[in-house]
Amino acid sequence: MTIQFKALLTEDVRALQRGGPDAYGRTPERVISDGDGVPCRHCLKNVAAGDPYLILAFRPFPELQPYAETGPIFLHAQECERAAEADALPEMLESTDYIVRGYGRDDRIVYGSGGVIPTGAIAARAEALFERDDIAYVHVRSARNNCYQCRIERA
Repeated sequence: MTIQFKALLTEDVRALQRGGPDAYGRTPERVISDGDGVPCRHCLKNVAAGDPYLILAFRPFPELQPYAETGPIFLHAQECERAAEADALPEMLESTDYIVRGYGRDDRIVYGSGGVIPTGAIAARAEALFERDDIAYVHVRSARNNCYQCRIERA
């Protein structure tokens, strides 16, 4: 099976970069990167030291419901190119491990699908989850803070 890592949509990111409201209706905060652990969810690369970035509340679900987790993410403050959809691990995934968790067509967590997975095994774990009919897509999240990193879909 082939999978694709998916970044946030450009139209949604551009709205935020232009000062549009985040998931809580607030203007994203603008900060300067120290170059350590600031992954942009649009280009799927780290924000370089000295470059401005945004901190904002993000909800990667289409509507509010009990499983619609909202949390902080980072984006380049300046326009960046959206990462191509590919089966290769995004450059920004530098930690030793991540939470990999499946969601159903109803955008709710599929119980028993989540786990803390070594970074090098993320693709294999996603492929195994997609063997199940009840998994519509997968999230990669920080194993330390549960922050949304990116989405994985069947290719």
